[in-house]
Amino acid sequence: MDILLPPALEKGDKIVIISPSSALADASIVEGAKQTLEKWGFSVEVAPHALGKAGHFAGTDDERRADLTDALRREDVKCILCSRGGYGAMRLLEEAELTLLQKHPKWLIGFSDITALHASITNQGCCSLHAPMAKALAHSHSQKSTLTAMKKILMGTGSMTYEVKANKHNISGEAEGRLFGGNLSLLYALQGTPYQFPIEKGDILFIEDLSEKLYHIDRMMHNLRLSGMLGKIGGLIVGTFSDITPNPNFGQTLEDIMLASVKGYNIPVCFGFPVGHEGKNVPLIEGARVRLTVNAEKSTLVQK
Repeated sequence: MDILLPPALEKGDKIVIISPSSALADASIVEGAKQTLEKWGFSVEVAPHALGKAGHFAGTDDERRADLTDALRREDVKCILCSRGGYGAMRLLEEAELTLLQKHPKWLIGFSDITALHASITNQGCCSLHAPMAKALAHSHSQKSTLTAMKKILMGTGSMTYEVKANKHNISGEAEGRLFGGNLSLLYALQGTPYQFPIEKGDILFIEDLSEKLYHIDRMMHNLRLSGMLGKIGGLIVGTFSDITPNPNFGQTLEDIMLASVKGYNIPVCFGFPVGHEGKNVPLIEGARVRLTVNAEKSTLVQK
């Protein structure tokens, strides 16, 4: 399956901000993100329901889906920025017109709950960008290097080249394949559905999560193992698992869980990669071909 990069953005191109998941607690971050993107030279539009609220969600399913579909359908829209994650994107998948990307490929940006959209988009043969959303853009001074990397990827003037210091839990090795991943809870939720990532033998998986218990993480990793996903991958990248609920009686650490899940597969494993909800969250292109190298000195991820 070929997964193609969307066309590079040019100054003046239109970006639409949508909210496919949870309602925003602070609507001002959308205006802040808009200002940052306009400083970058883009034209920015806020979707009609981006600041909406319907219980937990940023509008009803139909409203949120309408914003997404409109942005996908419009030829003048070159990029879609998701305002935040939370929960809700998965509810849009059945009737989302993601096949529109086959005619009009464009970037979609987000992480966390947006993993559901990334997986579905790669199934349409289009890459997307796992990267910071409106909050980070609104407070651009706090993630300057990450946002600079994101801008370069979007404009076609840069690619993924990341170096991470060695971790004592790493497993050395080298792998080359397509890059997929995101929030572990969403990967787990999508297993067995038509919307799961189109992972093939040798592809590289990255994972992160927030506010989970260790035994929940163990359950999800065993699901990925038992379903066959982990038996396919050529390498595993473990990002940030923030705010893990203490569970001393469980008897295993996060690292124990990860290493047990890939036992016997003889693949490189990189811990401490800067992707997730806490600290640095570097942009990763879903579906891009990369090389992962893990050794005693460092780990590197390079786009091919």
